[in-house]
Amino acid sequence: MKHAVLFCLILLIIFQTDCEQREQGTGKQRKRIHQRRLRKSSSLHHRANRQLGNQQTAAAAEATLPTTNSDYSVEENLESLLSPLGVESSYNVLPGKKGHCFVKGMIMYNKAVWSPEPCSTCLCSNGRVLCDETVCHPKTCPYTIKPEGECCPICSDAEQRESIDLLHKQVKPPQMEMDQIVIKEALQSEEEEDMKEHMEHKKETSGPTTLHSDEERVEGKLRPEEERRSARQPLYHGRGEEEDDDEESEGEGEKEEEDAIRGDVFRMSPKLMPGTPRGRPRLPGSCALSYKTISCIHAAFTQIPPITAPEVTSLELAGNSIISIPDEAFNGLPNLERLDLSRNNITSSGIGPKAFKVLKKLMRLNMDGNNLVHIPSELPSTLEELKINDNNLQAIDEESLSDLNQLVTLELEGNNLSEINVNPLAFKSLKSLSYLRLGKNKFRIIPQGLPASIEELYLENNQIEEITEICFNHTRKINMIVLRYNKIEESRIAPLAWINQENLESIDLSYNKLYHVPSYLPKSLLHLVLIGNQIERIPGYVFGHMEPGLEYLYLSFNRLSDDGVDLVSFYGAYHSLRELFLDHNDLKSIPPGIQEMKALHFLRLNNNKIRNILPEQICNVEEDEDSALEHLHLENNYIKTREISSYAFSCIRLYSSIVLKPQKIK
Repeated sequence: MKHAVLFCLILLIIFQTDCEQREQGTGKQRKRIHQRRLRKSSSLHHRANRQLGNQQTAAAAEATLPTTNSDYSVEENLESLLSPLGVESSYNVLPGKKGHCFVKGMIMYNKAVWSPEPCSTCLCSNGRVLCDETVCHPKTCPYTIKPEGECCPICSDAEQRESIDLLHKQVKPPQMEMDQIVIKEALQSEEEEDMKEHMEHKKETSGPTTLHSDEERVEGKLRPEEERRSARQPLYHGRGEEEDDDEESEGEGEKEEEDAIRGDVFRMSPKLMPGTPRGRPRLPGSCALSYKTISCIHAAFTQIPPITAPEVTSLELAGNSIISIPDEAFNGLPNLERLDLSRNNITSSGIGPKAFKVLKKLMRLNMDGNNLVHIPSELPSTLEELKINDNNLQAIDEESLSDLNQLVTLELEGNNLSEINVNPLAFKSLKSLSYLRLGKNKFRIIPQGLPASIEELYLENNQIEEITEICFNHTRKINMIVLRYNKIEESRIAPLAWINQENLESIDLSYNKLYHVPSYLPKSLLHLVLIGNQIERIPGYVFGHMEPGLEYLYLSFNRLSDDGVDLVSFYGAYHSLRELFLDHNDLKSIPPGIQEMKALHFLRLNNNKIRNILPEQICNVEEDEDSALEHLHLENNYIKTREISSYAFSCIRLYSSIVLKPQKIK
């Protein structure tokens, strides 16, 4: 009996130990699975965080200062409201051209598709940039290679397989059969990592090894020097031979230069690897090559480095100390499409007359932040974008832009341009120009001779005082005009200045000298920005002639009072107005007609002097179901929130979108 009990106890201990070991193994396995899931989802979280970055920033700002909800309107981009104590607003609400995307200073039109990197594709979709990584389909072939500049691996052909087999015979992975291994697995071994590092070093110091058949040698197809080079350079050198090779390459300068152009010893024939460039260009130590872009930003260059790379399409030299551009500067880069020379010290006298002539494919040229006094001559006729902001341009004559008939974007902000030194015929040849920036100059009137193709015109921070009848006579396609921070009065806007424009949808007249909302506004107007003026009154029927009707009206930071707003002030916009900003004014009550605005989504009345909210000033109880109002700001008034009727906000579906606190106490 005792022996039986003892035997049972031993069995119980063994069983318990086995269970614990299994449980520990299961726990470890679960932990590994959990970690793999975390790693797999990290990229998705990272992408989601990037997409929600702006929303999180807006949410953080909402905790301190009231801002608009960026989720509501894509077209609206409002910065935080500043304190009402005499501080100007930093609103920037005028939308860009419908559907356009702004990417790193470049304009991408709606539905445009581009690849910023070899393994990613981006789409401009109604003003939003959507990017996705290329998904590589699995290959069924036993041997694959990934060509330089390509995203996905491809199947290798017979000649490539022979060279790969030769590599594997020389460096055998331990305890693995050659017919069961692919290149990706072989490179994981330590010996082949050494070989890979050695080959990267040989790219810059050795010439190519070409695999020739015995028949070629017999028939005499190889030149003696090629045959000697092939015999002298084996496919793979051990680590002990690297130093000898380096000394030999240093002693043969001409050979080194030739080999650097031809490439590394492992590259196959271009016929076998389509899309592979002939050789990696020799670059200065502070430059980097990514796909077809050479980047030498903040490299302390005082002159343009000599680079020979016919396959390169983009060169970035921003943030250096370059003074001049000689005629031969870009002879080694004939296929450049984009050139960034911004933030240097380049002068007009330092640019050779033929400096850009060799660039027959150049489409984008950025020379912002230099010391140019006039536009460079002999610019390529292929240019589509030219930026010369923040220079010292003194004049634009008739010939300055004469050959740029494909130019779409021209930016000349922050110079010394005015109607005196800009020839009225300066823009005559720009038949494709649609985007023109002339802000931060010294214009007192709208520049004359604007091209008929112009769609967006930016003239902020000038000294413009009036808008005459002939300013926009020939610009029937114009869609947006930005005139903020000028000296315009409503009486200096001619009645026929723009009233008959059929495509003009957006006007920004913020921070001018307006006392009333201007009359004779364009019939097609959708966005009107009048922030930071001295407006005291909205005249009756001022929006009555507009079709299809004004949708966005921003009157923040003005002097509107109850006497300056009545029922007929918004006549013509009751059916169309979507956003109405009346914050930071002198209103003591809710303006009349708000409850009649059936399309209104966003209403700002914060930072006024409002004391009471009557039941039907904002919501009409009988028509609550038809209301579109989603966001309401009433903070920083004198409202006693406990006295507000329970029906005052009955038309607003989400009470969380009603901002009532804080209120002032007088």
